[in-house]
Amino acid sequence: MTKAEKVTFVIDTLKRLYPQIPIPLDHKDPYTLLIAVLMSAQSTDVKVNQITPLLFEVADNPYDMIKLSVEEIREIIKPVGLSPMKAKGIHGLSQILIDKYDGRVPESIEALEQLPAVGHKTASVVVSQAFNIPAFPVDTHIRRLMYRWNLTNGKNVVQTEKDAKRLFPKDLWNELHLQIIWYGRQYSPARGWDLEKDIITATIGRKSVLKEYYKGKK
Repeated sequence: MTKAEKVTFVIDTLKRLYPQIPIPLDHKDPYTLLIAVLMSAQSTDVKVNQITPLLFEVADNPYDMIKLSVEEIREIIKPVGLSPMKAKGIHGLSQILIDKYDGRVPESIEALEQLPAVGHKTASVVVSQAFNIPAFPVDTHIRRLMYRWNLTNGKNVVQTEKDAKRLFPKDLWNELHLQIIWYGRQYSPARGWDLEKDIITATIGRKSVLKEYYKGKK
């Protein structure tokens, strides 16, 4: 297969498997999505979805959030890990949203990246899922799969994102990044990987990855 044929195969397979794509993090507006994505760093979506309702019951907007102290926020979100940094970030960004943006979440990656505890991936997720602006957030699943599929050298997330944006049509970025995440979880996980269930890697996988897989099976 040529590179273009591989890309088409990935798109078609993911479309067939995930015609409707569920958003992994529960939220009701751009602000609650921003907080949920920030909280998901080095934590699972399942854990975040258990904790965000407790936080949003008390404060689901920046005005209510800044009424809480950093310590009170930390106490609520403690189970998701890295809670001191995340609590400080949530309180700090809520104050900035009020001071600078009338309490609204800005619609640009650059503006979002200026907020405390908001990195490039978080900003990309927010613009793509809250505002439908094309972005290609790269998480561990996407980095792993793009490497397994020989669509990137996988040296870092920056390179992986660049390659994904170069290879895939812009109008598909938002749905593709979610489809790849779901595919990675269901069919191509880091641990307990069964190549027989992973049709994409089995069809277009990097030779060295396949060789390593079969070597481990002997």
